[in-house]
Amino acid sequence: MTSSKMLPPGSTIGILGGGQLGRMLATAAAELGFRCHVYCPDGESPAFDVVAARTTAAYENQSALAAFAGSVDVVTYEFENVPADTAAFLGEQVDVLPNPHALAVSQDRLSEKELMQSLGIPVAPFAQVDDVASLEAALETLGRPSILKTRRFGYDGKGQVAIRAGEDASTAWEAIAGRPAVLEGFVTFAREVSALVVRGRNGETAVYDIVENVHRNHILATSTVPAQLSAATSDAAREIAARVASALDYVGLLAVEMFVVEENGAERLIVNEIAPRVHNSGHWTQDGCIVSQFENHIRAIAGWPLGSTERHSNAVMTNLIGAEADDWAALAAEPGARLHLYGKAESRPGRKMGHVNRISPKVG
Repeated sequence: MTSSKMLPPGSTIGILGGGQLGRMLATAAAELGFRCHVYCPDGESPAFDVVAARTTAAYENQSALAAFAGSVDVVTYEFENVPADTAAFLGEQVDVLPNPHALAVSQDRLSEKELMQSLGIPVAPFAQVDDVASLEAALETLGRPSILKTRRFGYDGKGQVAIRAGEDASTAWEAIAGRPAVLEGFVTFAREVSALVVRGRNGETAVYDIVENVHRNHILATSTVPAQLSAATSDAAREIAARVASALDYVGLLAVEMFVVEENGAERLIVNEIAPRVHNSGHWTQDGCIVSQFENHIRAIAGWPLGSTERHSNAVMTNLIGAEADDWAALAAEPGARLHLYGKAESRPGRKMGHVNRISPKVG
């Protein structure tokens, strides 16, 4: 169910998931006069610190879900691995935005790629893989190196393995525990970028400036805006993101991650994946834009007019991974830097503990 109503201040927004994205969504919602109720199985969720209400229960607990649905005016989510059945169950009782169909597509790499193909949007060559035999056949077609990725539950490099010349297909299959997968042909790209598109209940759409991303150990390290792209390529990235959002009848903030391939002095874009939520590569918008990705997501699901996506400054967002957040005092003292910490109790290697946005005058 989805209505076109505009929620007034004082309404309650339900958030599935209690991580840092939920925390920042709730903070943005509070600034617009909304209350937030977070539902998450983890009793130590950092979003719990900043919300009016919390539910600690399993995503399969229908009685808890029903009570949650009855206490909120709209439900959204801060990560894409919310069980599809959970979203569908809630959707029978309250608006769930983005819609459960968009969630289901984004949870399956094969569905994602088939959607892009149907829209005429380029993706890396790929093949469905269900067993070692189909993997070997796909390798014959796509060649090596290729990347084997589980269809579901992969992020920050999890659930994927590269297969290079001389490496055994069965070993790679075992590395992903024999789960349904796709094999992707290797793409030689110049850079990675993402387009952050926000779409309202009425179809109003806006796209932030394209951001250039650098990963380290499969985890986003930095996001820089403006990206090193031609104006034509930036426009093309915006158009791709808007088309995907429209095709999914999407409401909220959607991230579309792309590879930039340079050939004969020209640039072309290949979509890598989509994320149906506010996104790590959009954290720069908190300090580089008039309205952040978090506020615009809340505006969209509440039926409000979208805020401006205009960038007023250049920005470099740096993730603080593990012990890097221990330098908080120096980062807080750094001119031009804005520190954001997530309130997580324990620092672990590979865990996102915060980020810092370094802001400078707008150029380009």
